[in-house]
Amino acid sequence: MMTRKTKFVLLAATLAGALMILPQVSAAADNQSVTSDVQSKLNKSQFKNIHVNVDSNGIATLSGSVDLYEYKADADKRVHKVKGVVAVRNDIRVAGPNISDQQLRDKLLEKLEYDRVGYGNLFDAITLQVHNGVVTLGGHAHDYPNRDSALGLVSTYPGVKDVQDEIEVDPASPMDDRIRVEVARSVYGFPTLNKYAIDPGKPIRIAVQSGHVELYGTVDTQADKDAAFLRANAVPGVFDVKNYLQVANQRQERN
Repeated sequence: MMTRKTKFVLLAATLAGALMILPQVSAAADNQSVTSDVQSKLNKSQFKNIHVNVDSNGIATLSGSVDLYEYKADADKRVHKVKGVVAVRNDIRVAGPNISDQQLRDKLLEKLEYDRVGYGNLFDAITLQVHNGVVTLGGHAHDYPNRDSALGLVSTYPGVKDVQDEIEVDPASPMDDRIRVEVARSVYGFPTLNKYAIDPGKPIRIAVQSGHVELYGTVDTQADKDAAFLRANAVPGVFDVKNYLQVANQRQERN
């Protein structure tokens, strides 16, 4: 027959065991709730092949495949916003068509040339490289909307597997804004250079950072390249000009 002391010891042991189990049950319930919330965020047709796993530390691992890089990036953003997710491991594979790097680069450059025409793209000089379907954007954008537009355009193009953003957004400055306009007027106002304003996708591009001017694009002759340099350098407030213009059918030279 159990004594009162023995019963008390057994009851205490039972309660201790229950208390040890409760945090585990609570953690499992919380984990399941977070996983459910993540799955709810990805309840779209473009995410139908994505698999989700959320561990006890709140790290969400995304796997599976999507058709466009845009969907991979969007899934990442959506999951980051879920309460209880502290980090996202994005292992989603971008399926879609397999396109050669050269073909993909040519198509994307053509798209970028005419992106944001009428929104100051004359003052953007965005570069593009492709390696194994991974697109790296660099160079200059004169504001964030133009940078974001370029990133969005590349992200939605079939065949792009990943996007690296190395675009430098030029600093906001009334002085630089004035210099941009005056350099454009000086360059395009010169008789032999105004022809480069005809095609909005192939202008002499003008980037300005704190009074320092950089010229990009392709011109027909060395004389045009030199003239653009001199015209830009003559604008009041310009500290210096780096001439990255390329002469058609010649190797690029830098002044």
